[in-house]
Amino acid sequence: MSARPALALVAHDAKKDEMVAFARANAERLKAFDLVATGTTGARVEAACPDLPVTRLKSGPLGGDQQIGALIAEGRLDGLIFFVDPLSPMPHDVDVKALTRLALVYDIPMALNRRTADLLITTDRLAGSEPA
Repeated sequence: MSARPALALVAHDAKKDEMVAFARANAERLKAFDLVATGTTGARVEAACPDLPVTRLKSGPLGGDQQIGALIAEGRLDGLIFFVDPLSPMPHDVDVKALTRLALVYDIPMALNRRTADLLITTDRLAGSEPA
């Protein structure tokens, strides 16, 4: 693993445009992270920010959420940005709940909306360092 903190990007369909806007607005900051994303979210971020390398996993409903959950359980992620659409039904809701539960169990920072994501990527404690 890299010495840089690893950050996962996930967005429900209705929030993918918001994730792209977030990535564009924060491209320089995001270059400091090893980025991992579910399939379609990663493809959209890469297309919008070609200088921003993203490791793409499977689409969320096809196992991508579970792949990110496995990275959390293995201690390979330092943070999760998951733009959730609270107003649309999710056929893979069980996977979504499992992913957020793992972030809670393993105590990794998790942002579920844009404002929290902005705060998350500006902290110097993301990689688990304790305050001085």
